[in-house]
Amino acid sequence: MLCIGIVANEASGDILGAALAREIRKRVPDVRFVGVAGPRMQEEGCETLFAMERLSVMGLMEVLGQLRELLGLRRELVRYFVENPPDVFIGVDAPDFNLGLERRLRGAGIRTVHMVSPTVWAWRPGRVKSIRRSVDLMLSVFPFEETFLREHGVPARYVGHPLADEIPLEIDRAGARRALGLPQSGSIVALLPGSRTGEVERLAGPFIETAARCLAARSDLRFVVPLVNVRLRERFSQTLEQVAPHLPITLVDGRSREVLAAADVVLTASGTATLETLLSKRPMVVAYRVHPVSYHLVKQLGLVKVPYIAMANLLAEKELAPEFIQDRCRADLLAPAVLAFLDDPQRVAEIQAEYRRIHLWLRQDAAASAAQAVLDLIGD
Repeated sequence: MLCIGIVANEASGDILGAALAREIRKRVPDVRFVGVAGPRMQEEGCETLFAMERLSVMGLMEVLGQLRELLGLRRELVRYFVENPPDVFIGVDAPDFNLGLERRLRGAGIRTVHMVSPTVWAWRPGRVKSIRRSVDLMLSVFPFEETFLREHGVPARYVGHPLADEIPLEIDRAGARRALGLPQSGSIVALLPGSRTGEVERLAGPFIETAARCLAARSDLRFVVPLVNVRLRERFSQTLEQVAPHLPITLVDGRSREVLAAADVVLTASGTATLETLLSKRPMVVAYRVHPVSYHLVKQLGLVKVPYIAMANLLAEKELAPEFIQDRCRADLLAPAVLAFLDDPQRVAEIQAEYRRIHLWLRQDAAASAAQAVLDLIGD
């Protein structure tokens, strides 16, 4: 039986890992997947050695606070896979965790694949040396990455982005609203405060305050918040009760794509959610906060090499989605940006046309291409 080790550590990786597992199983029905898997991967038959949430940490200071546990978990995974060698190991995104794991497994003679290239073209370019030592194959989801990686000696294959294949080109707003029990009339703002505990803790307050300001300006607004698990729903609900308990906010368990489809405007954390919002053809405002020490170190060391933090803006090569980072992540700045989209349908139409162009560009049947690349490596 073909055995594939696989590790994902957050909701976006769970989506990608599930799509890849599904396509590999189409080609090899009796394949076994084992590692760290979220709910979507588990639905595709992936066995998980421990809860994915234990690896979901973002930011320099946040990682330091849980470093001992993270290193312990990585040691456990190395020990497990060395004692039970898979035919190939796949790390899904999470490069700071997975590349170290892949390097150790590759050193033990296990072939390794990493899905979703680290943004070495954007920040911390020195990581490309570590990537060379860690992987037998890098699966890149954006077209400009393959050339960069190959020029630096990393075996790479562009496969496109699975989300571009999964999310339809035409979005059914009315159907999404019916499915979520939302009214067909009136404007809806989606709030996506992130998929990690730290993100929700830092962004729930300003997002809720922004919603309150928007409602004061437009009384017909409704707000919908998709949250990936019960823990994050509880954290968000606690902040909502403290800040604006009577705000007309609908909390949804998961179903972020339906929420995006139902929305007129999206206020989102930076991350994969900006790509999902782009593919849903929704105008967005992007906000983000990290631990102040993390932000200071990134700025002082000049680690970021790109003009935008949102992948949507990087792909568009312009700031179609206004960005409000760190001290600028405030309701008095965010609310006018959200309201501006509601009041400018021509601008929204122009953004939607650009997002559709990018969507078509990223559609490459990615999961199938990635699955074939993995099986090709195993067959070599």
